[in-house]
This record gives sequence, C-alpha cells and structure tokens, in this order.
Amino acid sequence: MSNRDWRVTASSYVVDSHFLRLRKDTIELPDGSIVRDYYVRESRGFVIVFAVTEGNRVVLVRQYKHGIGQELLELPAGAIDPGEKPIDTAVRELREETGYTASSMEFLRSFIVDPTNSDTVAHLFLARDSRHTSQQNLDVTEQIETSLVDAKALLELVRDGTIDSVSHVASIYVVLDLLKAEAG
Repeated sequence: MSNRDWRVTASSYVVDSHFLRLRKDTIELPDGSIVRDYYVRESRGFVIVFAVTEGNRVVLVRQYKHGIGQELLELPAGAIDPGEKPIDTAVRELREETGYTASSMEFLRSFIVDPTNSDTVAHLFLARDSRHTSQQNLDVTEQIETSLVDAKALLELVRDGTIDSVSHVASIYVVLDLLKAEAG
C-alpha cells in the first residue's frame, strides 16, 4: 500500500498559530471507507545539537516542557524558523540556549518523529570543539540551565531514564556510536 491509496477529499486548518499548526483532513481509504477528522500537526521540523567541548564533555540543557508538564534534561534543540536551513537553526539554537559555539557543525541524519499524526522531522547535528563564548539569549518561554557531562555519564543518564525524550535518546545513541567508531 502506498500513500496514493489514501485520498484526501477535504482539508482545512483548525489551528494556525506560532506554536501549533493543526490540519483536519477527510480521507478516503482504498476500500472506499471515509475517515473524517483525521488531524495532522504540521511543522517545519526541529534540530537537535550534540555539542562536544574541547575537553570531550557534552552540553546538556534542563528546561520545563509545557506539553508534558515537566522539566526535562536534553541536548540543545529548537524549532526551524520560516525560511531557515536546519544547519543555521543548529548554530543559532546552540548559541541562544547555551551560549556555546562550535568550530564545526556536522549534519548526521534526520529522524521522523511521529509519522501517524505529524509531518515533523528532527535533524541531528554534531557540534565539535564547542566552547562557551556568550550569554544565553532565550525565548520568552525558555528558562534553561546548562550542564556538562562526559560520555560515560551521558550514557548512564539515558539508561536510567533521566534523559527520556525519544528523539534525544536516539540522537545520543547515534552520536556515541559514531564517536566510538571514529576512536577505533
């Protein structure tokens, strides 16, 4: 079965704001069944930055996430602005959220976040030789505390569930696997 087997017969936006764009589709399935009120959250996507310092420590951020209603420990990340390229978002978000800049910003891969009800894609970047160069420049909804951990401690934070956002867990495993392969 391909996407051509699903036919959108009607579509409208029920929410179109800075924080959320929600589309309501009516879909005809291959067997002729009609699915009304199929909601899709649209997004320009976001970036996740695995920033490693010159001392081989990883930059983490702790902040409140209103959707889940709790404080999370994660890698620096943020939404792609209109017309912005993901790599530019990665550079901007690392600097704004943490005050760090990097000597290089390398795209590693993208993740599909929630394909059933969203078109969101997360883009993972590796920021090598990151160093603290400025103050944070936070959005009105952000209160971010930064910390540094070594790779072994980072892996333990994933294993024990301290870091539990799935896109960040996947990103950490991807980067640690890459760094291990590079080290031989």
